[in-house]
Amino acid sequence: MAFDVIIETKAQKEFLKLSPPWDKKVKATINKLEKDPRLSGVKKLSGSKDGYRIRVSNYRILYTIDDREKIVTVYRIKHRREVYK
Repeated sequence: MAFDVIIETKAQKEFLKLSPPWDKKVKATINKLEKDPRLSGVKKLSGSKDGYRIRVSNYRILYTIDDREKIVTVYRIKHRREVYK
């Protein structure tokens, strides 16, 4: 039951701004979302119907899950102090 991962344009731009050690870790985590979008450590966002976040050290990946269509949509990749603004 693999999921398709879609990375929105804004998240792609944020990913390209990451420094070298973090971009590989974030990419590896996004690749894991294809197999299981509800990995250990994933938190459901309060106030959101289908929003989730996962930590990668000081960075956060925000995404939604569509179980019916088997799609994970990544919409933010930012440092923890900036991601929720």
